[in-house]
Amino acid sequence: MTQNFQKKVYWFRELKMLFFLLLTLITSETFAQCEKSTNSSKIVGAGGSITETIFYLGLEDNLVARDLTSNYPEKALKLPSIGYLRNLSVEGLLSLSPSLIISEPDIGPDKVVEQVKKTSVEIRILPDDYSTSGIIKKANCVGQILGASQKYLEPLTNQLEILKQKLELSAGSISAQKKIMIILMFRGTSPIVAGAETSGNAFIEMTGNTNAFSNITGWKPVGIEGILANNPDYIIVTKRAFSTFKSVDSFLAQTGLQATNAGKNKSVLVEDGMSLLGFGPRTMETGIKVLSLVNNNP
Repeated sequence: MTQNFQKKVYWFRELKMLFFLLLTLITSETFAQCEKSTNSSKIVGAGGSITETIFYLGLEDNLVARDLTSNYPEKALKLPSIGYLRNLSVEGLLSLSPSLIISEPDIGPDKVVEQVKKTSVEIRILPDDYSTSGIIKKANCVGQILGASQKYLEPLTNQLEILKQKLELSAGSISAQKKIMIILMFRGTSPIVAGAETSGNAFIEMTGNTNAFSNITGWKPVGIEGILANNPDYIIVTKRAFSTFKSVDSFLAQTGLQATNAGKNKSVLVEDGMSLLGFGPRTMETGIKVLSLVNNNP
């Protein structure tokens, strides 16, 4: 009995040590990703939320290029494009002789990233964190990489903290959770909707509501029968997906969504995809906007 107990104590200690070792490694890696760059004289923003955060912090002077998802603010569009984040080329990335690339984790293909890492170009790939705290951490991290002091960053991150508190207060005041459907784009006539384990799902949860399609995982096309079965109370559609429709009425009629609760009440919100799903500086404001709609239409 004593021997068995001693074995359990031994294995508990070993597991505890392993846990702290893993935690230390993760923390160290995160810290290293946010260390000040050795050379931020020529920066590439790879990923809409990264570029947007750089502009939010007022640290865009050394930006020399962006990827195609970096379309906000409008000033970002004046920068040369390196192409689509997930399908970059070594030539495209290095064409402007950058000293630093700050990227979202979707950057690819992997072989291109590995080739760039073998050059003198510094590359920082920041992890996704689809939460209000994650937005603030990203702002701090980007600022630290670019050499901004805490004194400089504090008022800017405090503004995000105020938005976080306002959003949480608004989310806590809803009388009843509503079922929300987020449409990213259309594949033929079928909308691609946010299921579980997506930034869309995280956005809905951030507002204190329920994802109408939490029963599926990832971004998936859904037929009208499935939509009617899940019957969302509100529909949020990206501007990209909405662009082919003339109005909310035509959108509802042509997609068959007028038969849903959202369609009957015309509870449709059209939003910029990056502000909705990027989890950059604008995402909490979009959450507050959605909650204003929900709270005013109980």
